[in-house]
Amino acid sequence: MSVGIFIFSSIAYILALFGVAYFSDRWVKKGKSLVSNPYIYSLSLAVFCTAWTFYGSVGKAAASGLGFLPIYLGPTIFAPLWLLVIRKMILISKLQRITSIADFISSRYGKSAFLGGLVTMIALIGVIPYISLQIRAIAGSFDILTMGKNFLTPSLAPSPSFFYTAAFYVTVVLAAFTILFGARNLEPNERHEGLVMAIAFESFVKLFTFLAIGIFVTFFLYNGFEDIFHKATLYPKTAELLGDKNKPNGIEWLWLNILSMFAVILLPRQFHIGVVENSNPNFIAKAMWLFPLYMLLINIFVLPIALAGLMQFGGTDFKPDNFVLGLPLAAGNNLLALMVFLGGLSAATSMVIVETTALSIMISNHLVMPPLIRSMLNKENEMGDFSGWFIGVRRISIILILLTSFVYVQTIGSDISLVSIGLVSFTAVSQFAPVVFGGIFWKGATKWGAMGGLIIGFLLWAITLPIPALAEVGILPHYIIDQGYFHIALFKPYALLGLKGFDRISHAAFWSILLNTATYIGVSLNTRPTPIEVTQADFFVNIYKYITTGNEFEVVKREAQMKDLVLLLKRFMGEERTQTLLQKYEEENTISLAKITKATADLVNYTETQLAGAIGASSAKILIASVVKEDPISLDEMLNILDQTHEIMTANKALEYKSKELEQTTRKLQTANEQLQELDRLKADFVTTVTHELRTPMTSIKALSKILLDNQNLSKEKREEFLNIVVLETERVSRLINQVLDIEKMQSNAFEWTTEQFDLNAIVNRAYKSFVPTFDQRSITHHCKLPTQPTTITGDSDRITQVIVNLLSNALKFSKPTNGIVNISLRVAPEAKKAILHVSDNGVGIAIQQQPQIFDKFTQINNPQMGKPNGSGLGLFITSRIIHYHNGTIRVESKPEMGAVFIVELPI
Repeated sequence: MSVGIFIFSSIAYILALFGVAYFSDRWVKKGKSLVSNPYIYSLSLAVFCTAWTFYGSVGKAAASGLGFLPIYLGPTIFAPLWLLVIRKMILISKLQRITSIADFISSRYGKSAFLGGLVTMIALIGVIPYISLQIRAIAGSFDILTMGKNFLTPSLAPSPSFFYTAAFYVTVVLAAFTILFGARNLEPNERHEGLVMAIAFESFVKLFTFLAIGIFVTFFLYNGFEDIFHKATLYPKTAELLGDKNKPNGIEWLWLNILSMFAVILLPRQFHIGVVENSNPNFIAKAMWLFPLYMLLINIFVLPIALAGLMQFGGTDFKPDNFVLGLPLAAGNNLLALMVFLGGLSAATSMVIVETTALSIMISNHLVMPPLIRSMLNKENEMGDFSGWFIGVRRISIILILLTSFVYVQTIGSDISLVSIGLVSFTAVSQFAPVVFGGIFWKGATKWGAMGGLIIGFLLWAITLPIPALAEVGILPHYIIDQGYFHIALFKPYALLGLKGFDRISHAAFWSILLNTATYIGVSLNTRPTPIEVTQADFFVNIYKYITTGNEFEVVKREAQMKDLVLLLKRFMGEERTQTLLQKYEEENTISLAKITKATADLVNYTETQLAGAIGASSAKILIASVVKEDPISLDEMLNILDQTHEIMTANKALEYKSKELEQTTRKLQTANEQLQELDRLKADFVTTVTHELRTPMTSIKALSKILLDNQNLSKEKREEFLNIVVLETERVSRLINQVLDIEKMQSNAFEWTTEQFDLNAIVNRAYKSFVPTFDQRSITHHCKLPTQPTTITGDSDRITQVIVNLLSNALKFSKPTNGIVNISLRVAPEAKKAILHVSDNGVGIAIQQQPQIFDKFTQINNPQMGKPNGSGLGLFITSRIIHYHNGTIRVESKPEMGAVFIVELPI
């Protein structure tokens, strides 16, 4: 492919990215935001997928099959916890105006300048190899693409000099575009919406192009997944890769999952995109499944591409990391090859731009500015406008970071696989895990514990990974690897203290994270935090309290001259931004700052927080200390504050109690209202039912009486038949009227009860026999089982008879129309001193959710098969009241289509 076309396409693509960022920033100035939605946020998080993903995953798969997966499984496993962990980190960072991972750790542990600098140094040393990986990937793909059909043939031309390689030019271009994207001007809160939009766009591009090459290889070079895997089993090298012998190493998989779980949020670029650039903490809810979905899609074709590459280039020296680009070139598809290059370029440049921007902020805020500010403060009247310093320092930092990464490529990382380089960086940033996650959940952690843990972890990482790597390339003596440090076998970098059987990354991760965590906990438990550590610890751990209640009281009184605070803001934030910030403070606190000469502690805190958003917490602390007078709070003032706090807490508790009482009362009123509405409905149904129940027999009585009156010549049989019907209907009306009267008497406590001893056996038997003719007439099978001895109880025998009749009437009514069965039994439980009566039928039954309702008044259960039954809905309510009067219980056991059993228990 023509070099000119290649270079033109590359520059055009990067300019398009810059255009995306530029127009996104323009929208922000108009008061609108293109990036303020969860989908753009989720796409921007995919900056995690770098050239390592685009090229290196295929190289890893070609060497170990599924060994590339843990890098993506770790973040997926961690994703469900994002709402608990990352959302909390976002809320903390927004209220404290955190600008980087170094700023986060520094702020948590007393805004320590030393700790911020230490984190920055660890991040720099640990991440530079990762940045070099991106430079090498771009330069390597450039070399392959420009060689065209000869990309498999080693070049016979002499190697270019150190500064005339593709890698050097790539480094220069990346430095220029990183400055354009991340260091064009000073952002007071370090949020770059244009940058986020460009990164989201690049995430789409790299996913699209990787899917394109995957589809091309799987469905055009081969006939789908089945075909490529089948042919791979016939080729010795790929068959071995897919065989049973190539099983995953459990220890390696465990540690790779842990490292990637940490890296997805602790890498400087991931923290910058995921926390600092986040515009809404609620986006986490969608990102926690969209981000894993993205990683699933971008990894679907990794193994097929690796297998195809091994089968295509297996007999050559072509590196597996380059299979993604080599396959379309070998097939003569130069257009797809160019698309793949742009996808790899997108993956690499997005990482470099964000990572280098984040590191430049950390260098400026934690390595350069604190000593520079101290130096300026020691010289009277020499502290001028610092805004130019910030931009200059950050731009120089970007250039130095990328040049150092270029030197790493040329001297150390040229022959190391992309995955190996990336894992070295993952292990380095994982040293932040104890101090970050411990810091947001454990208030007992101290600055000394954090320092001790980080130093120990970093030293162990250094002696187990990068130092032996220098020995392998000849920069350091090789005996370090063979014999151990100081010629001591226990100090071998790949078998520290005799630990064997681990791969290099797992070995380094085990020792560094274990001793880091142990030191962090041990030192914290044996050191006392400073007052500012105490307040910051409470803020970080209990952030949700501060979101609603604001800051707790300070342990020192802080005062400053108003003019000094304004001067600080102008020098570090600019005139326009200072006016905006002060106006905002006036509006929020309804005061006029023009009338104030001495700033209160609240205004001092506000100023420090705004400065922290631009220059970091530790630098802001130094500046504020230069103009603020601090006095410890006296015992009387402390007690007064505690009294006020106690009063506020007491008032809050009282309000909370009243609020709960109100809520309970509201719920009770709502429930009562619902019950009243239901009662009204039931009463309406009852009136309708009673009207119907009265009208039917009265109509029958009237009609039959009219017939008897008008037809004197009716036969004796007919007259007796009609008169029997009139009697039955009259009894039906009487029963209904008695039920209504019984209800009225029960509610007015005017119900007449008689008390006597009687034999329950006799009453049950008499009631049962009265139903036998009806049972026989309807062909209902029936049984009655009674004790042989009398069952004596005390109570109202007539009312108990009424209970038994009601239950038998229901059993008769609801048993099956054909083949019906009704059983009644009575037994005595001597140990419980109870008589237990069962009345059962084989009818349609009662649904479980309806069973508690059947003993309520006016209640009739509708059945889909039978419809609404005849009756008033009062029988079981009256039955229940009679049983309860006798200190007994009644319940029902039933399942749909399996009949019902009513169980009555009465004391004997």
